[in-house]
Amino acid sequence: MTQATFQFLSDHPVILGAAKVVIVFMVLLGAIAFLVYVERKVLAFMQARLGPMRVGPWGLLQAIADPIKLMLKEDIVPAEADKALFLIAPVIGVIAAFTAFSVIPFTEHFVISDLNIGILFALAVSSLGIYGIILGGWA
Repeated sequence: MTQATFQFLSDHPVILGAAKVVIVFMVLLGAIAFLVYVERKVLAFMQARLGPMRVGPWGLLQAIADPIKLMLKEDIVPAEADKALFLIAPVIGVIAAFTAFSVIPFTEHFVISDLNIGILFALAVSSLGIYGIILGGWA
């Protein structure tokens, strides 16, 4: 099974690239959820309180409940704003942040994009995130 899977992925580099992107994306989302949980616990400790404890054991499911709550909220766009520009602005920031990870070699064989100018690309793409902030304010 494993040998057949590796053979299939080596024959289809587009599927292999998409699988690498999905794996890195899921790991980054998990890391973000964990770091938000740790941040809340540290802030709670500094303020002499318990922190997130309501959702799941020890508040571990709070990182899952927050995005669900965010997605269920009403979408409010200012009346004078350009709706398309206003809605695409946060997407630009998120894409810029995640694209910067595409040139990081996680292992010797697990590299999404092998560029000779990888660090320059990462710096350039991560600097594009400011355009999302500017567009959100300008829309």
